[in-house]
Amino acid sequence: MFTKKWSALPFVLPGVVGLVLFYALPFLGGVYYSLTDGGFENKFVWFQNYRAIWQNPMFGIGLKNTLFFSMVCAPLVWALSFVLAGLLNRIKPAGGFFRASALLPYLMPSGAVLLIWLVLFDFGGPINRIVEMLGTARVNWLKGPAMRTPVIAMFVWKNLGFATIIFLAALQNVPEPLYEYARLEGCGFWGQLWHITLPNVVPGAFLVFVLCWINAFKIFKEAYFIGGAYPDEALYTLQNYMNNMFSKLNYQSVTTAAYTFALIVFGIFAVLFLIQKRLIRRLEMTGFGLSTFRKCKYLTIR
Repeated sequence: MFTKKWSALPFVLPGVVGLVLFYALPFLGGVYYSLTDGGFENKFVWFQNYRAIWQNPMFGIGLKNTLFFSMVCAPLVWALSFVLAGLLNRIKPAGGFFRASALLPYLMPSGAVLLIWLVLFDFGGPINRIVEMLGTARVNWLKGPAMRTPVIAMFVWKNLGFATIIFLAALQNVPEPLYEYARLEGCGFWGQLWHITLPNVVPGAFLVFVLCWINAFKIFKEAYFIGGAYPDEALYTLQNYMNNMFSKLNYQSVTTAAYTFALIVFGIFAVLFLIQKRLIRRLEMTGFGLSTFRKCKYLTIR
């Protein structure tokens, strides 16, 4: 048995070496930089850099905006992708065409999308013309706090298709006999959604939410394209702060901000993971038996 494991070592070793060289060593190097002063002797100052960035107002603005974008974009993409996946799941003959079309925005270059977005949200562009037709004044979407709207719209449009495909795969794994049995018991659409669809797609839904949240943390690209390196405070993200510190060769501030944000992200994901485990444990204890459908029938008829 041990001989077989050691025989696989030559095949695993290149990957392990790559992980150590390109991930483990830079990670440890970043920790080292975050605990030093960046001077000629590069002395250890321990957690002084962490205290300093929390006193920096631009770090606070960037962190607040990054969390704001993530809390808006991730649930929005999650909800819209679930609805769109449910619609595509019902389109059996032409489902393949629509599935392939949903991924096109995700594959388009960001530079090309930016040009389209600048035209759409220009002061004299189509979006403002529609707003004017609805009887309200035009909005300067590319200046001030209003810049958040095109950034969020661009992120949702670009990431919606990828999340939809994952949700669609989860929906297609739900056994059809469960729906047939529920309909025989008198369970309506909302009852089936609450008692059958949502419990069965919990793992896939959690994966979609985590991926959407991670991508929302990387919204710097959209913000940088529209607002530049020093955008309005409403659009200034934590990645803007780290990018500007990196351009000034202030590696201590870059690494300190990165590891501080990483701890916050790990904390959020730990809470989400515990929620998912609790939901799955509760569903395993409850099951999808006759009692679930009778409860569903009672809710529908009542």
